[in-house]
Amino acid sequence: MIADATCCPADIRFPTDMSLLNEARENTERMIDYLYPLDKESKKKPRNYRQDAHNDFIAYTKKRRPSTSVRRKALRKQLNYLKRNIQNIEGMLNRIEEEVPYRLINRFIVVKELYRQQRQMHERQERKVEKRIVSVTQPHIRPIVRGKSGTAVEFGAKISLSLCDGFSFIDHLSWENFNEAGDLIHQIEKYKERYGYYPESVHADKIYQNRENRKYCKDRNIRMTGKPLGRPPKETEKNKEELKAASKQRYQDDVDRIAVEGRFGVAKRKYGMGLIKAKLKSTSETEIFLSVLVMNLDNMCAKDMTEIEERFKIRRRRAA
Repeated sequence: MIADATCCPADIRFPTDMSLLNEARENTERMIDYLYPLDKESKKKPRNYRQDAHNDFIAYTKKRRPSTSVRRKALRKQLNYLKRNIQNIEGMLNRIEEEVPYRLINRFIVVKELYRQQRQMHERQERKVEKRIVSVTQPHIRPIVRGKSGTAVEFGAKISLSLCDGFSFIDHLSWENFNEAGDLIHQIEKYKERYGYYPESVHADKIYQNRENRKYCKDRNIRMTGKPLGRPPKETEKNKEELKAASKQRYQDDVDRIAVEGRFGVAKRKYGMGLIKAKLKSTSETEIFLSVLVMNLDNMCAKDMTEIEERFKIRRRRAA
């Protein structure tokens, strides 16, 4: 069994604090336009200074390299504009007696949470917040820190995948970041449910090779890839061949582990996992699972075609 984790990027633009606040402000302005005719008690439409806010946003985006003070000033302006709009919307929702669409209420809740997070980071001068919203239209998406050379941070769902006999299985999918090492025991147990026995060996990255996973595999006679913990033994004439064989086995295990990286590449390039275009949380998860399902079906068909070709070759030899 080969185990690894990856991120399924969602189809969103790269989020910045200024762009998120501008999008949230524009959403609140459309909400005010919709709710004002329903508010019978209000005689005058509330001010929102949308043109001034738009001009401030455009002026900031035209700056090539804004300083920290300029950035904080622009963020403070957008936060104040958004705060005014949120207060006006809350007042109108309290006065309106008619039923308001669920989508509007849901979007308003997202905007309020986004404002709270951005205000907190601005006041504390921080860049981190728990369960940070990076998309107004898809608030379930979270930043996943991967540490890759090309993209250090990806935005989408993180999955733990196990590869067995060429077939891929998603054992864990989450929109929050998690340590994939904690999924290995669950993946091994799922392997036993599928096949009725434990795997002979488990091939995984270094992050999986902690003490808990090593002990679990050792108790069940499962060979786990990687160097053993502790100081390496001193080479002597007696154990020279044994150390050489162990080193050769570890190299072969590392070579076998590369197959799961190839499955990730195929799924992302050929089957759509590289850019999830669905908008809802449930449909995005369905698209991820379907991409793996279709990849397995294609792999199954390729194996069947290989068997058919072998049978035809045997028949031709016999006929000849």
